[in-house]
Amino acid sequence: MFEKILIANRGEIACRVIRTARDMGIKTVAVYSDADDGAMHMKMADEAVHIGPSAAAESYLIIEKIIDACKQTGAQAVHPGYGFLSENQAFADALEKENIAFIGPGKKAIASMGDKIASKKLALGAGVNTVPGHLGLIENAEHAVKISSEIGYPVMIKASAGGGGKGMRVANNDDEAREGFQSAKNEAISSFGDDRIFIEKFVVDPRHIEIQVLADKHGNCIYLGERECSIQRRHQKVIEEAPSPFLDETLRKAMGEQAVALAMEVDYHSAGTVEFIVGADRSFYFLEMNTRLQVEHPVTELITGVDLVEQMIRVANGEALSMTQNDVKLTGWAIESRLYAEDPYRGFLPSIGRLSKYNPPVGDNIRVDTGVTEGSEITMFYDPMIAKLCTYGPDRATAISEMSKALDAYDVQGIAHNINFLNAVCNHPRFKSGNITTGFIAEEYPEGFFGADVDDDSYRAMVAIAATVHLRSETRATSGVAATAGSEWVVSQGLDRHTDISIEDAEHGMDITVDGKTLAVRTDWVPGVRRFEADINGRAVVALVENARGSVQVTHSGAMISLSVRRPRLAELAKLMPVKVAPDMSKYLLCPMPGMIVAVNVEAGDEVKAGQPLAVVEAMKMENILRAEQDGVVAVVNAAAGDTLAVDEVILEFVQDD
Repeated sequence: MFEKILIANRGEIACRVIRTARDMGIKTVAVYSDADDGAMHMKMADEAVHIGPSAAAESYLIIEKIIDACKQTGAQAVHPGYGFLSENQAFADALEKENIAFIGPGKKAIASMGDKIASKKLALGAGVNTVPGHLGLIENAEHAVKISSEIGYPVMIKASAGGGGKGMRVANNDDEAREGFQSAKNEAISSFGDDRIFIEKFVVDPRHIEIQVLADKHGNCIYLGERECSIQRRHQKVIEEAPSPFLDETLRKAMGEQAVALAMEVDYHSAGTVEFIVGADRSFYFLEMNTRLQVEHPVTELITGVDLVEQMIRVANGEALSMTQNDVKLTGWAIESRLYAEDPYRGFLPSIGRLSKYNPPVGDNIRVDTGVTEGSEITMFYDPMIAKLCTYGPDRATAISEMSKALDAYDVQGIAHNINFLNAVCNHPRFKSGNITTGFIAEEYPEGFFGADVDDDSYRAMVAIAATVHLRSETRATSGVAATAGSEWVVSQGLDRHTDISIEDAEHGMDITVDGKTLAVRTDWVPGVRRFEADINGRAVVALVENARGSVQVTHSGAMISLSVRRPRLAELAKLMPVKVAPDMSKYLLCPMPGMIVAVNVEAGDEVKAGQPLAVVEAMKMENILRAEQDGVVAVVNAAAGDTLAVDEVILEFVQDD
């Protein structure tokens, strides 16, 4: 067995690999850039080697620097994680020349499956179902329009070397095909250094389901069930689960056997994933094969009991698989939520900054894979993932319930994040039913996300939580003399919703009557603690609470509302207070996130129409097109391509109507 391995990656996946290596008695080497100096993965490893500036193109993507780090430390093998150099044939070649083992598949698999066009041709030859499309390269935007028209809209424009949702666009007409081609091409060259583009038919109402395969160098290959990855935004997976609520054993076997056939066709060894698009009629088509460990691999590990990283290391060491297909048993249900540094209330724009508070949930059915701690910084240089939260249960309903409670307890401060959005999805009736497609988010949140809907029962619980927090805080502030027994209060949400409540003291809590219903709140919560845990009418409830400006902010089940708890007379007077009006910023185009200006599409004096592209901003390796919200005339352009802007910096100004 290897004595020392180097992890050519960063963040949560580097920490994940280090944990398994440590359990196996293998020493580890981390690599880090300027931006990652002091990061968790650097501290967890036995050794750490600095490999360059913050930009990945100058550090994590430089093959020679990884090789040098191996030589400096005597690392005998390299685990690439995912992203970066994980599917780079030149990297595997370079390691082989230096007699350093690559903890991944062979060169044939990387070369053939890393190219989406070549992989589809191989899949056809192996008898694997494939999506109709044009397997040749697209030369330019007009060629993209021509091919798209021939295939028939809608189409998917994809980077040949792509992955992780980058370099992908859906086009429904000629204009979208032109625009999508250019954006996909730009993202592809930025993320992968390869701007080749191809086009295929976009399957309507599809599910994204992938098969996990595991193979050794002795001709053995098995599949470890499937993962449902249909909850996506901009082709980036958001929530994954295993198994899929859609598959039965017959379909699982058919997809698994095709995945194994493809792996065998390319002499695959190591862990890998074959991704399929599955139609409502249970037809399925090959999308791509990821010749690496997937982000969402933990859900497979939870339902199979197989440590995929350990298996990858053993296969790379030349060992045969210790299990057969008959040994693979799927037990229970697992769900993974990807926590991202992005603001769902502002169109999911990326967020950067320091984690002033980071307190993840803990529990027997909870797994958190992360590469950050309190005080860590989320930068603009890398993927905005904070952590992967996984929950397990004997069935899907239990796993979802565990996920919702874990998200309720997850406390992240200092940056914007998507926790409330994840919780809203988990509690959405359609998600709970299992009736999901890759269009779920676009269909259920067409205007964006503004917080989860709050039903009457949830609202009453949040009112009771706010009242408990307010009364206990007031009791502390007045040295324990605040009267609560038999007292009348009014809980207000803004100016429009006012709820009369009454409160009675009770052992270990309070009995709070809301809308004629009494809620028995039993809790050990004390002021100053963000996580509010209580038993309300016999049900365990978790929320995050914060006293701010005379109100209590309660976050629960994907909703975040501010509630003011006042005596009836004060509530009446509060209604008379003037409302502060927000300034009119409609004359400006503001940079919605920290990032680099890729292009400014207009000049001073230009007339623009609503929906017209004005500028393109790149942040965290994704391009974002900023469009005009209304017709107007450009007055001043304040930024140019190549400029790096902070959030809300002015890109351009419009002529203001008198």
